[in-house]
Amino acid sequence: MSTPGDFAFDYLDRLSDTRGLYEHANGTARREDHGYCTDDNARLLVVATREPDTGVPHRLGRLALGFVRDAQSADGKFHNRMNRAGEWVDQPTVEDCWGRSLYGLGTAASQHADPEVRSAALVVYEKSVKQRSAGPRTMAFAALGAAEVLAVRPDHKPSRSLLADAITVIGPIREGAWQWPEDRLRYANATLAEAVIAAGAALETPEIVERGLTMLGWLRALETQRGHLSVTGVRGRGPFDHGPQFDQQPIEVAAMADACWRAYSLTTDRTWARGVTMAARWFVGDNDSGAVMHDDVSGGAYDGLQRKGVNRNQGAESTLALISTMQRARSFAPLP
Repeated sequence: MSTPGDFAFDYLDRLSDTRGLYEHANGTARREDHGYCTDDNARLLVVATREPDTGVPHRLGRLALGFVRDAQSADGKFHNRMNRAGEWVDQPTVEDCWGRSLYGLGTAASQHADPEVRSAALVVYEKSVKQRSAGPRTMAFAALGAAEVLAVRPDHKPSRSLLADAITVIGPIREGAWQWPEDRLRYANATLAEAVIAAGAALETPEIVERGLTMLGWLRALETQRGHLSVTGVRGRGPFDHGPQFDQQPIEVAAMADACWRAYSLTTDRTWARGVTMAARWFVGDNDSGAVMHDDVSGGAYDGLQRKGVNRNQGAESTLALISTMQRARSFAPLP
């Protein structure tokens, strides 16, 4: 039997054409009528950059970079929606597509094996890094890209400025038992904690790192049921809501894996490494429904965990989340 994620890039290749990665699938058939989105192509740039620069990741990484570059407007904002004819159908914004693009571009600019890709990604990144958003998650995505750039360019002032602003927009932890900056969990929740950890580390501010670790520890405890991961469902979660919740989205699991991986990388506390392992196990059935969340034949991941099974559509976001989670899990030795 294959390991989860082994064929996922091949599946993404089938969801792509010469323009970019299609967003949705009907089962495993790409839904061309729904077009493409910058969000997913920026995510693709992140996961392709983490792989050796050969084969399908080689092609898809460059495809994603080209899509993101074309989505950028003259003022550094980004379109998000392209139709099947290759026409942008929205106006450029500083919403999530801006933040995710900076994450992808910052990752490619700092980590890609090809210096030409690194250089091209940095040019696009620097055109947008001075923009700002009022959205905490948008700023969190952007902060992860800025932290990547600072890892190789520690004196890059625009990135330092973005990280400081991201900390302000995300905000402090609320007083009391609800140890989170918002009154309600929404989506990609662990990304907020990861961004605070990354920003604190890059800016050498230990109290900010500790704030992020506190957020992540609280979230992980809240989203653990009987030893397995039980993430917030699509409707969100407030202080008086109880799990398990459905539909659970793979993006929530991938966000937890990324955040725990970063926490472990900074602290070497194996509690965080086990958080990554829990995320990987969620995809193989260690979840609230006992359902396997990846297709061993297609290589894709299912779009949602339901109370009695799965949403069998295999869209780009879910498969990207599977790849990202398995990339993080494979960076560790087997855990007890």
